[in-house]
Amino acid sequence: MPRRKRAGGPGQRQLRVGEEIRHVLADMFARGDVRDAALAGRAITVSEVRMSPDLRHATCFVMPLGGEGVDEALAGLKRAAPYLRGEIARRVRLRIAPEFAFRTDRGFDRAERIRALLGGADGA
Repeated sequence: MPRRKRAGGPGQRQLRVGEEIRHVLADMFARGDVRDAALAGRAITVSEVRMSPDLRHATCFVMPLGGEGVDEALAGLKRAAPYLRGEIARRVRLRIAPEFAFRTDRGFDRAERIRALLGGADGA
């Protein structure tokens, strides 16, 4: 039976693999497994990992705790990408380990702006 091509969002496998990679990355950052000067002593939040349909590319949305030093953290993550790819290959069972791209998660900024707008609307 031929597969139907989905219109719209990511498939179930993309979501599942992205979530598993997000958990592994978050665990690695929490333990301090990534040794880069730009990442030393920083808490990095991984809010989402979006996988390409062929699972060869992963876009990771990250934000340093407090939102400070974003550019330095992204540079450190870019340098650490080959190491992260190797660790993901060891820890997650995939045919091919994905290439990583790191992006700043702007969702925190949007949430803060909405919170400020709502807080200002009721007088609080």
